[in-house]
Amino acid sequence: MIDMVGIRFVGSGGQGVILAGQILGKAAAIYEGKEAVYTETYGAETRGGFSSSALVISDEKIDYPYVLEPDVLVAFSQKGYDLTKDKLKKDGILIYEEDLVRPEKHERVYSIPATRLVKENFNKTTSMNMTMLGYIIKITNVVKFESLVTSIAESVPKGTENDNIEAAKIGYLYNKSAPS
Repeated sequence: MIDMVGIRFVGSGGQGVILAGQILGKAAAIYEGKEAVYTETYGAETRGGFSSSALVISDEKIDYPYVLEPDVLVAFSQKGYDLTKDKLKKDGILIYEEDLVRPEKHERVYSIPATRLVKENFNKTTSMNMTMLGYIIKITNVVKFESLVTSIAESVPKGTENDNIEAAKIGYLYNKSAPS
């Protein structure tokens, strides 16, 4: 893993952007013993408004808790991407939901049809954020998949653990011949 990484999740309220950041931070801090700082931002709207969560994950002490220029930008929605695309580091990684986001040209880009995959496998879209988390782990290796699974199991509502873990597994196992 890299010594320190800043990750920003962006999307719309109701997509699970906040929960995704919390789960990844918990996986890093509690289950891997890394330093992690988590922040979140969201609009007044319950559903549909801009929402963002950010993590700094490091093997060393973290001196500054905010992600100003993310190493990894994870876009769940077009609005979230549009509002934050210019903040991504020049050599940063963009990971996006390919059915919901139409990005501009970036050098290191990965996409996954997370909403569609969850809909096909579970006939619902509420675990799309877990599919994105599995894919993020595959691309970045920021934490081990096992740590993510443990964090998911302890963070999601009781009775939804298996579906959420399976959704993360779908993301982790997703294979595209080449990055988009």
